Amino acid sequence: MAMEDVFDKLRTLQDILSEKISLEQDIQEIPKLLSTQEELLARLKKTFIEKNQDYEKAKNAEIEYRNLLVEAESARERAEKNMDSISTQREYEALDKEIRDASEKEQQYRKDLQREERLLADLDEQIKQNTALIEQQEQELAERKAGIEAEIAEKTAQVEKLLERERETTPGLDPEVLFKFERIVKNKMGRGIVAIRGGVCMGCHMILPVQFANTVRMGEEIVFCPYCSRILFYEESEQGEEDFFDTEDAGSLSDLDDMDDDEYDEDEEEDEKINIDYDE
Repeated sequence: MAMEDVFDKLRTLQDILSEKISLEQDIQEIPKLLSTQEELLARLKKTFIEKNQDYEKAKNAEIEYRNLLVEAESARERAEKNMDSISTQREYEALDKEIRDASEKEQQYRKDLQREERLLADLDEQIKQNTALIEQQEQELAERKAGIEAEIAEKTAQVEKLLERERETTPGLDPEVLFKFERIVKNKMGRGIVAIRGGVCMGCHMILPVQFANTVRMGEEIVFCPYCSRILFYEESEQGEEDFFDTEDAGSLSDLDDMDDDEYDEDEEEDEKINIDYDE
């Protein structure tokens, strides 16, 4: 296959890969949009549990104070009845004290009971509001999940089409070059093949030595930029490059001729792999 045809395939493949990578990232990021709403729902449920626990405590306290109030009322009433049968001053003073003590307890227990009843009413209202919010959030979350599932399905279908285009484009390309190229596109913001123009890599804008630039200009092999690792192809600059390519001893990249896969791997940090099963 002629190198120009290879470059055309790579440029086409670059567009396909860029769009596919973007869609795959969206598919992974979309569910994260639910996290805030799920956290809010979790907090509402936690509050609901705590309010119910508080309600149970207040309910038990109300029952206790109600029983104590009944006992205090009964004690006072008994003492008041006994007043009719007293015969001495000492008996009168004892019963009078008993009535006063029972009355004070009765008043205090009534206040405590009223406090717990108000607390119960407040907690009951809060629980009702909390329950309504939980139901609302659950409904909104379910609707949003359904929308997200539809969006993911749509994007997955788009990825499937891109994979088919990718399979149609890659025949004839060297597997090793293809492997490197896919990683470059992923790591370099969707740009895996760029031009040399005026002796400058249009990907990283580094000036390349003349000998290396001439190799690219000859177009007889796949050449990777020694700085940004992108695949390079020659493109005539508007000013022309005759003077540039006639310059003697302008530099050499002989020390870069032995670049191998290990060196490439050191230059490029592989991003977290996106593993998506499209057959599900």
